[in-house]
Amino acid sequence: MDIYSRKSRWKIYLAAAGALIVAISVLYTNYLAGKLAREEENKVRLWAQALDELDPKSDEELERFANCSFILHQNILESNTTIPVMLVDERGRVIDAVNFSDTSQVYLKKELAKMVKLGVKPIQGFAYSIYNKESTILRQLRFFPLIQLLLIAAFIFLGYLAFNAARRAEQNRVWAGMAKETAHQLGTPISAIIAWIEHLRSTQDEETQDILNELQSDVDRLELIADRFSKIGSAPKLEHTDVYTEIEKCFTYMQRRASRKVSFEFEPPEEKLPLYINPPLFDWVVENLLRNALDATEGKGKISAEVYEDQDFAYVDISDTGKGIPNNKFKTVFQPGYTTKKRGWGLGLSLTKRIIEEYHGGKIYVKKSVEGEGTTFTIKLPKKIAKQPAEMY
Repeated sequence: MDIYSRKSRWKIYLAAAGALIVAISVLYTNYLAGKLAREEENKVRLWAQALDELDPKSDEELERFANCSFILHQNILESNTTIPVMLVDERGRVIDAVNFSDTSQVYLKKELAKMVKLGVKPIQGFAYSIYNKESTILRQLRFFPLIQLLLIAAFIFLGYLAFNAARRAEQNRVWAGMAKETAHQLGTPISAIIAWIEHLRSTQDEETQDILNELQSDVDRLELIADRFSKIGSAPKLEHTDVYTEIEKCFTYMQRRASRKVSFEFEPPEEKLPLYINPPLFDWVVENLLRNALDATEGKGKISAEVYEDQDFAYVDISDTGKGIPNNKFKTVFQPGYTTKKRGWGLGLSLTKRIIEEYHGGKIYVKKSVEGEGTTFTIKLPKKIAKQPAEMY
């Protein structure tokens, strides 16, 4: 059961829809920009044609052309309020210009040099050339698809975050309700089993007493599990506890219930390593990792643990010699719903991740894994805590 393959398809569909919207927007915007650019070019050509009427055809008209700048500004360029246009004589001097941010000769010469360098082709006339740049509106229109892309991406991202938050909150409520109901349902049969064990203790021989002791141990474990489930939805309390003792306790319990062909290796040192943990929840994490290791070894192999530390953190490595995890599944294995088993909901590693990261302020991750050789999970725990965790869901 892997619900994340279906989720991935929906993400692809959403991304494809966003890309389609952006592509249509870009095409239409480019169409509008091209149309506006052609209109601006036609306007400049019309102004050029008007200037042609002022071209000197004789000596008498030469003096009239000398006043071209004034006539151009008054009668032609005055009506242009958007397109930057520059009139340049045959010597390369700027005669007149409109719609530039600065009208000084130094600035206009720099702008002319830029247009020449960019390959802007002027409209030629007698003894003059007309250079024009794209208007501010046209430049803004060309950048509009990028702005729209950013807005759509931000909208999709915020929508995705909101959807995930709402889904996570709903899942949390469902899990908390299921956990409390499970704890409640376990309470009645556990009480009955305890009563039957006490009854059998008074009637059976010594060999049976040993069996009853093991049954009592399992019942105690069931009570602990029920207690863990009952606390989901409340704030777990972190205590200064020796992590070696907790790991050894989990190894001892799981070893008694595993195949004899699976060896458990963990030798705690004499000194203690106290960390701020919630013992029942931390044990739950270690047991989940050990169960996964047992499943991976398929009844034959080795499971070991190693603890080391640096200045700020302590690390717990739990390794097995099982079938391993593919590299592309290192993060997926912690997602709720992911499982390789025929039975189960795929919540074990998801819960371990939540317990370690949200309630202990640490990290849990796949340190290394080789298919056919084994896997190592690492639990990283801080030596100090800033505050007690919030409610557990």
